[in-house]
Amino acid sequence: MTEPTPRQDLLTVHVPLDAGRAYDILIGRGLIDTAGAAVAALGGRRAAIVTDATVGALYAARLRTSLERAGLQAGVVTVAPGEASKSYAGFAEVCDGLLALKVERGDLVVALGGGVVGDLAGFAAATLRRGVRFVQVPTSLLAQVDSSVGGKTGINAPLGKNLIGAFHQPRLVLADTAALDTLSEREMRAGYAEVAKYGLIADPGFFDWCEANWRGIFSGGPEREQAVASCCRAKAAVVTRDEREDGERALLNLGHTFGHALERLTGYDSARLVHGEGVAIGMALAFRFSARLGLCGGQDAGRVANHLALAGLPTRLQAVPGGCGTVESILDAMTQDKKVRDGALTFILARGIGQSFIAPGIDRAAVAAFLEDELASHRDL
Repeated sequence: MTEPTPRQDLLTVHVPLDAGRAYDILIGRGLIDTAGAAVAALGGRRAAIVTDATVGALYAARLRTSLERAGLQAGVVTVAPGEASKSYAGFAEVCDGLLALKVERGDLVVALGGGVVGDLAGFAAATLRRGVRFVQVPTSLLAQVDSSVGGKTGINAPLGKNLIGAFHQPRLVLADTAALDTLSEREMRAGYAEVAKYGLIADPGFFDWCEANWRGIFSGGPEREQAVASCCRAKAAVVTRDEREDGERALLNLGHTFGHALERLTGYDSARLVHGEGVAIGMALAFRFSARLGLCGGQDAGRVANHLALAGLPTRLQAVPGGCGTVESILDAMTQDKKVRDGALTFILARGIGQSFIAPGIDRAAVAAFLEDELASHRDL
């Protein structure tokens, strides 16, 4: 078999973890059809694809063909699309499917899909036969810029999101930006929330760039690859310094304390709210709460909300279809957040754009008063 010529048009981000666990993120158009050589180079006889019915119909056959051409035995495990698959039942379904394909310790699991599939397949890989290697092939913007990188895997529990899981780093990430061409406008917007997040955390220059270039990300111009690479570089740097979220990696959860609570309150019903929409509302709330506490200026909070709204994202609690419950129900949902310590709420707040910080032990009464005012305002939304 002729060795393929390395593609010169790909962007590469290296994640320099220790103990032989370093890996590359390859970014560019057409990677699904050329994935076989890169995956085969990792070794192993089998590569079992885990995907959902929607993504699988578009890309599973193409990916399987590429893997088989590279000499790998390939099979496919398919789950239902949506957050409901990221459950105990979905986890059992994937594990049983991988075992039926006779996946062994030296083989590979290939996650083909968005964040749900990546988290679910990664957790199955982390536990199957006490750990097999896996590759991420993210097909959504959200997964390409965030969830496919860093090794967080897991499923949801009835009491909250991502409460069951493991840290299990991929061996390779292949971000085919052409796959984003098939996303709905809503899915692109939801993913864009995670793009903007990286500027809001610690890179005001990147947020400036987003304000000027976000339309190119949506339309598929070169800005798309630039944005994915920039986000992956930022996340890789944080993950390398704090792999298991003992410190600064928690900053990547900007907007998620509010967002995860809203997802739980809507029953993880994607018809009402998807993850990126929850994060967008959460980031806007985090900046308004920061302004209320005197940590940042109201103009920064307004700028964040205005940009997210311009990109088509919700920024208010009232934007959740069917409502999001009462102040007490929101607070109760927040207490199941992974960042809760000794029952005290931890938020990611900001002193300005690009100046986010971890704020533990936030007073529950202060949060309640803020939420009361948020729910009382803009009732016409």
